[in-house]
Amino acid sequence: MKIGCPTEIKPQEYRVGMTPNAAQEAVAHGHDVMIQAGAGMGSGFVDGDYVAAGALIIDTAEEIFDRADMIVKVKEPQANERKMLREGQILFTYLHLAPDPDQTHDLLGSGCTAIAYETVTDASGGLPLLAPMSEVAGRLAPQVGAWTLQKANGGRGVLMGGVPGVGPAKVLVIGGGVVGTHAARIAAGMGADVTVLDRSLPRMRYLDDVFGSVFKTGFSSSGNTADLLQSADMVVGAVLIPGAAAPKLVSRAQLSTMKAGSALVDVAIDQGGCFETSRATTHADPVYDVNGIMHYCVANMPGAVARTSTIALGNATMPFLLALADKGWRKACEDDPHLLNGLNVHAGRLTYYAVGKALGLDVLSPNLALKA
Repeated sequence: MKIGCPTEIKPQEYRVGMTPNAAQEAVAHGHDVMIQAGAGMGSGFVDGDYVAAGALIIDTAEEIFDRADMIVKVKEPQANERKMLREGQILFTYLHLAPDPDQTHDLLGSGCTAIAYETVTDASGGLPLLAPMSEVAGRLAPQVGAWTLQKANGGRGVLMGGVPGVGPAKVLVIGGGVVGTHAARIAAGMGADVTVLDRSLPRMRYLDDVFGSVFKTGFSSSGNTADLLQSADMVVGAVLIPGAAAPKLVSRAQLSTMKAGSALVDVAIDQGGCFETSRATTHADPVYDVNGIMHYCVANMPGAVARTSTIALGNATMPFLLALADKGWRKACEDDPHLLNGLNVHAGRLTYYAVGKALGLDVLSPNLALKA
């Protein structure tokens, strides 16, 4: 198979879809790998690294899209990239379609087969291709939130760990999954007073058993959330419904109950955000103010630590990438129902229920797509 990896063009996106190690593995499996010139520079990989791995360096994205049977990326294809997709071509990347009708309609119109990292599952019910970036984003959230809290950036001027005689920042993490757990660990490690809210009692028992008094847990009811918002200096939104639009857990009206200069960090912004007032921002202009509350809503947070993120993502995607290349998408998905869960679009049909529900579109069962 001819595998193409173009340079990411989303603003301030420095990751790359394939590492030299992944390229080398694919070449060893008998595939042709094409990397756009300079694609790995943001992650610290030069073209020579890919050449040494056996890949071809291609000057333009147009040629990559024209020649490749499978396109491997990190972020969702941008509008001009979607125009280059064609019928029968495989797209393997993060998609986050539920809050993005324009992308969804373009992918449907292209006739491509689009497999989304974020909805591939594993035997334990986890999301193995989302988890590495969730870990990165979770660990980044307190770091960027602490920066947002600085007075020069519009925040309250609160130090995460406080100092002797002055209490630490109060951090509320909504969601106790991968993102929330990592955010809570780092925030607590910075000395903050951390509370994690979740609706799953077994998950809260797990967090309590593993982390003990490192941070507190609480049930994520609307009343409990409203009470804790009033005292929070930082709120991390870390709620995920796989493939679906994120639920809105903090309303615009509730901002008036929060302390002026508090920080909201919305890690769910790729799925539309879990605060009513969230809108996607970039690393170049990450923070905005709504009613005195500072919002950090960068849609590709892990891109800020591109090398760590690229290597972590490459480690996770490589087995699936090789399966798709070795077997073709149909056989690979027949053999692995967890990879089949990643199928979002095929031949002009939507194949992921949560996206169809969010956008009001008809959905074809992925099992029927296999037989089509």
